[in-house]
Amino acid sequence: MATIKDIAKKSNVSTATVSRVLNNDDSITVLEETRQRILLAAKELGYQTIHQRRKQQSESQKNNPGIGIISCQTVEEELNDPYFISIRQGIEEELNKQGINKVGSYRLNDMLTVPHDLLKMDGLLIIGRLGEDVLKQVTKHIMNIVYINYVPDEELYDSVTIDFEKSTKKALQHFIGLGYKRIGYIGGVEREHLKQQKVISEDKRLTTFENMIKNGEFEGSEDIYIGEYTMSHGYELMKKAIKKKNVPKAFFVASDPMAIGALRALQEAGLSVPSDVALIAFDDIEAARFSSPPLSTVKVYTKEMGQTGVKLLMDRMNGRKLPVKVTIPTSLVIRQSCGYHL
Repeated sequence: MATIKDIAKKSNVSTATVSRVLNNDDSITVLEETRQRILLAAKELGYQTIHQRRKQQSESQKNNPGIGIISCQTVEEELNDPYFISIRQGIEEELNKQGINKVGSYRLNDMLTVPHDLLKMDGLLIIGRLGEDVLKQVTKHIMNIVYINYVPDEELYDSVTIDFEKSTKKALQHFIGLGYKRIGYIGGVEREHLKQQKVISEDKRLTTFENMIKNGEFEGSEDIYIGEYTMSHGYELMKKAIKKKNVPKAFFVASDPMAIGALRALQEAGLSVPSDVALIAFDDIEAARFSSPPLSTVKVYTKEMGQTGVKLLMDRMNGRKLPVKVTIPTSLVIRQSCGYHL
């Protein structure tokens, strides 16, 4: 980095003269030719005054804001189901693409109180469901917030989500189209974690399934099994269904890891998929393609959800006031497990 001494040597004047010229000291009298020589030397050497450096730093901070990422899942939940990890990967990739490196990661279940450094962030991306207590604390300090995979109040906050109801109907209607009259359900529970408290929240996949039964679209009210969103719980719940005898010929399973566990339970019981029991899952994680047989599943574009969340946040921080809700479409991926392969 160039110094005042370097400029003085290049322009053949004293360091005091250079300092006073560069700092616009009106009390000094120098020839205009000397002043221009000093300014030219400073420019050629790439010298910046303290004022210029502070201005550049301020602009840099403005262009590289602090972004906080809150994960509303425990580490165990993320490890058991790659769904939320993929969302976070999408966020991190987009932040990196936009040159934003001032990023703080927080996990809701680790918070006894909201961390002080989080409240200093310029924007916040929340993966999952944030409780009202924390939300009130955060919104006092941070105006720019985007929710991903949850919509708390679309008139106040930006959000990126999928239509769980439409996605579930798409899978179940495919079963109905294949002639299945009775369908089972295996799913987990979604929770809010705070101060060691776990509050169970509504799962649209389950409520959609139940509503379709009420509407007479198929039978299955006695074939609903709820546990945790893990492979082991999918395995145990399917074993429970098998023990009841008269197993439904089709099951909608609310996550791929649970479906992989359920598939193992069926195979251990000597039941063939899809000949004896057909399966449609939810997420389309990489393992779904490599299970035996490969899983039919609702594909959720989780990485794109994370990337879209970052773009919404940047747009919001650039002055947009009107809240925006983005619904990312899903697609039904047909493989062998559902009994019909394209």
